[in-house]
Amino acid sequence: MAAVTKKHESRKRVERGSGKGAAGAAEKEDLSRKEFEKEMEKLAVELVKLQLWVQREGLKVIVVFEGRDAAGKGGVIKCITDRVSPRVFRIVALPAPTEREKSQLYLQRYVEHFPAGGEIAIFDRSWYNRAGVERVMGFCSEKQVDRFLKLCPIWERGVVEGGIILIKYWFEVSQDEQTKRFESRIDDGRKIWKLSPMDLESHRRWYDFSRARDDMLQATDTPFAPWYIVDGDYKRRARLNCISHLLSLIPYKEIKRDKIKLPKRQKPHGYEEPRNRNYKHVPARY
Repeated sequence: MAAVTKKHESRKRVERGSGKGAAGAAEKEDLSRKEFEKEMEKLAVELVKLQLWVQREGLKVIVVFEGRDAAGKGGVIKCITDRVSPRVFRIVALPAPTEREKSQLYLQRYVEHFPAGGEIAIFDRSWYNRAGVERVMGFCSEKQVDRFLKLCPIWERGVVEGGIILIKYWFEVSQDEQTKRFESRIDDGRKIWKLSPMDLESHRRWYDFSRARDDMLQATDTPFAPWYIVDGDYKRRARLNCISHLLSLIPYKEIKRDKIKLPKRQKPHGYEEPRNRNYKHVPARY
């Protein structure tokens, strides 16, 4: 009964965030940069504690980030990985499959990037492409989608029972906010790469993606691998909410470390910096 209630509540949260304006938009606004950075600094310290614990205990963690285009997945991934080791927190953002990969089992190319002990694999898009963009854009058949939605929960149960902590996030954004973010990319040289033909189609085909999302959540929101919905209309709040929630899902403890004392440098024993050597220096333009 609890699982059914949770699923119902999660569906309601998605619906609230999918309209032309996010619920509560009139009374709520995003955090200031100062407020955000203050809270993010605290969470960054906790992420480092988590990293050290994962390494020591040999944990294997997968965090899946899915959602609408321009909903804020990339921003939260950047915040998570900003102060931790890329050898522990590995980002997996796969390009379109090659011809060879297309001939493989669908899930094969994703399994290749699964974590070993002491690693956290962050999937920026994942095997759920099949239920989303591949379905909407006609890159696969409805038969393939149906098969995926039936087999995915069974496969994910095997992943979890194999000792991997599997966490799945869906980032939702309202129509108005998505349009605003897409428009901001058009004339911004830093963001133009984020406006691909596929992004434009996701804006045009909003309701096709909504239907695909609904089918995916209904079929794959399970007690052992549930979906967690993130309201992405307020970027800074969404990042903090998601990261604090992520930390709450992985049991970890702070590892006590010996006090660090910086050792004295060795003596030069006759060494001198080379002079008049023709090194190529970077121009000091700033």
